[in-house]
Amino acid sequence: MYELPRADDIVQTEWEIKRSRFISFISRVRNEEEARQFISDIKHAYPDARHHCSAYLYHVDNSNPVERSSDDGEPSGTAGAPILDVLRGSGMLDIACVVVRYFGGIKLGAGGLVHAYSHSASLALAEVKRMQRSRQQLIAVELPPADAGRTESQLRAKGFHVHDIAYGQQVTLTLAVDPKKEESLIAQLAALTAGAAKPKRAGESWVESPAP
Repeated sequence: MYELPRADDIVQTEWEIKRSRFISFISRVRNEEEARQFISDIKHAYPDARHHCSAYLYHVDNSNPVERSSDDGEPSGTAGAPILDVLRGSGMLDIACVVVRYFGGIKLGAGGLVHAYSHSASLALAEVKRMQRSRQQLIAVELPPADAGRTESQLRAKGFHVHDIAYGQQVTLTLAVDPKKEESLIAQLAALTAGAAKPKRAGESWVESPAP
């Protein structure tokens, strides 16, 4: 289980210090290609900026997260690494941040740059809408068409997540549930169908929901 930015959101914030403008962007990225494309898009949108510093990290099943950062011409360790530290501290994965700098003519020094890029990333991070992604058990159950709509509605009302609906002679509801709540779901299905439902496991899947 982990948190990540809401899909399709791009957060943008801006501030200024000693005439240098820092414009920050955060987006969800799920792999190397998406991260590089996001960074490229920002560079093309702000081609006249002096620097486009970045960092990202994303989840990999059954492995450690991938982490990357770039100083993009700033002194080594003063931009990409501080941005990455802020992202790590957020507890989120599948996240990228690009900080665009328009140089104002006054040098900030190494310590000033570290502060500026950390603060820039933190400002954007505070605006991110978070989602929670968790591995859940899939439970499939076949229902008569006449009963499926009512059963689906009641399950949703009780907080269960309907992952998929397939229509045929019977309607197959596939529900995603925390393994700890599997017995509760099966009991609810039995109660709602007077014991007629025959639920079965149908694998596992990642499921997203708003972060608490």
